[in-house]
Parts: sequence; structure tokens; C-alpha cells
Amino acid sequence: MPIMVIAQIEDDETEETDTSSTGQTVFSAADEELLNLGMKDFDDRSRNYNGIRVSFYNVENLFDTEDDSTIMDEEFLPRGMKGWSYTRYKQKLSNIYKTMTAVGGWAGPPEIIGFCEIENRKVLYDLTTKTPFLKYDYKIVHEDSPDARGIDVGLIYRPSSFQYISHKALRLTFDFDTSAKTRDILYVCGKVNKKDTLHIFINHWPSRRGGQAASEPRRIAAAKLVRSKIDSIQQLSPDANIILMGDFNDHAEDKSLYQTLGAKHDKVNLSQKDLYNYMYDIGKNWKMGSHKYQGHWGTLDHVIVSASLTKKTSDKLVASETGAKIFAARFLLEQDKKYMGLQPYRTYAGPKFIGGFSDHLPVYIDLIYQEKK
Repeated sequence: MPIMVIAQIEDDETEETDTSSTGQTVFSAADEELLNLGMKDFDDRSRNYNGIRVSFYNVENLFDTEDDSTIMDEEFLPRGMKGWSYTRYKQKLSNIYKTMTAVGGWAGPPEIIGFCEIENRKVLYDLTTKTPFLKYDYKIVHEDSPDARGIDVGLIYRPSSFQYISHKALRLTFDFDTSAKTRDILYVCGKVNKKDTLHIFINHWPSRRGGQAASEPRRIAAAKLVRSKIDSIQQLSPDANIILMGDFNDHAEDKSLYQTLGAKHDKVNLSQKDLYNYMYDIGKNWKMGSHKYQGHWGTLDHVIVSASLTKKTSDKLVASETGAKIFAARFLLEQDKKYMGLQPYRTYAGPKFIGGFSDHLPVYIDLIYQEKK
């Protein structure tokens, strides 16, 4: 029979956990089915320089402990409501490293990782230099955005596998609300293994605060901004390799993604300049998602690629046959005591620190080179 134990949490906080007599968390048969679905087709083998793994992770409020008078970071200060401390900050960095190492498999963490909900460049510097990430020599791409809370998007990459060329922060504004400030969209261009050029967009589109319908025009504006940049790239190079990752705060069938951005759901009938959203099929499965809200799983985090990356061509960069995946490892999940089933194991439950990872699960895809036959 499962027993209740009290797990010691930092600063003498406690959390109740269902465990077996061996000390392992007990999952129901339905939960185990979800765990198996989340790790289906996961390939942890070395990529052997034949390609790269690209991942995105909404890390849920990665703030440092220093006060920045230009943003609203008071909640995440040592004397703030969350009681944020340097010890907790270090634990958060360690949890992100642990997650990305697991996502990467035997080849090490993904060669390219996009993030959202990061406070500034410093947190990425600390992540890449004060954790075992250090040995991989990650480089940082980041620009401060005008978001009132100070949360940004950013990217880190391993220069042995991705050779940086340029980047630009795409400023998102709204004609219908000129005073509103939100996150930039980060565009990064580079070469994969000194061969093919790859165009990357890291996104954190406006939230659904106020309701999906009321907030939708803001995400449509984001989609228009990204689509405009993609059009300019494809005008010069119709077969450009393009990948979009991020927390889009919309589902694959919503207007911003499907109509405005033009992210298709059918990979078979793509035209040259089309985009394909791998997360549509995953999003149709009610048992699985990258985020859970009020008991319902949803896929707000997407991996979208240009048609060129879906075509099997020898000696050219393409998306792997397994496509994009949500990484739902056991250690990233906990029991959902209110709505049943599982949910992402987050850092805070309201104001209470529980020491988890994030309220989102990471997503990833492999871009590989097909061997010549």
C-alpha cells in the first residue's frame, strides 16, 4: 500500500508525496500511459555530428536575486512575496541543466536551446557558466525586451555545431494599444555544422489574460510580425531552412498560427514557402500536452518548420522522421491532486516554494543530414 511521507524541502518547507514502501512515487495505470506517451520514440543516442537537437523550454520565471529598478521584479527578490533566494536560484539553474541534459541524451544537452520567461542576459550567463553546462562552451544570444515584468526570450548554442551569423530582436507593437509593451521575438541566423544556413525564431507571444478571444488580436499581431520576416527571408531564398519555437499561447488550430502565420497541419501537400506545425497531431491527443491549465492538457509550445526541412534530400539538413516531441520525463511531472492525473512539476505552487522545474514541458526536434545512397 502507498504511504504518506513528508519530503524535506529547502527552508524547512514540506510537501506531501504519495510513495510506495520503496520511496518511489506511485503512478496510476493512466498516469503510466501518459508517461509512456510522453517518452514515445525518444532517441537518446549520440548524434555523431550528423545533425543537431534543437529544443525550447519555458522555464517559468527564471529571475536572479538582484533588484532591477527598471522592471517589476519585486516578487522575485529575497524580501519579495516569493521569498526568492540565491539558494533557490541556484537550484532553479541546476534543474534547467538537469532537464536539458535529459532532453539531449547521450550526445549531451541539445546543440541549440531556446528559452522564455528569463529575466535578463545574466541568468543565461549564470546558467551556462555556473552549472555543468560550462563544459559545453555555450554561447548566448539575448536582447532586453520592453516587457513590464522584464521577462525575455533567449537562445544558447554550442559553437562546435552551430556557427552564429547574426541576430535581431523583432519589436512587437500594437496599433490598437500603443502603450502596451511585451516580449520581443528573437531571430537568429547561423550555419549547422558549417554547412546549411538555419533561420531560428524564438517566441513568447502575448498571454491569454482577459480570455482567448479578447487577447487574440495581440497574438495575431505577433504572427503578422513573424510572417513578414519569414516572407523577406523566403523572397531571397525560397528554400530557406526556418524553424520557429516557443510558447505561442495559442493552439495549432487557432487563427494566429493557422491562418495568419500559415502553419499547416498536413505535411504531405506543402508548397515551397509553406510552414508545417508538428504539434497539431500531438495537440489533438487530450492525454498529452506541454502545459496543463485547470485540469486540461494543452499544447501552447510549438515547433514549426519551413517546408524545405520536411523534404527528404541527401546531404541536406532535414527534420528527422520522428518529428517534434514534447519531453514528458517522469521527473518533470507530479500528481495533480485537484484535477487528477499528472501535471508539470513547477517551482512554486502559488506563493509556496516546492522546488520543481516549470509549469511547461520542453519540446524538441532533431535536424539531421540524410546519408547519400
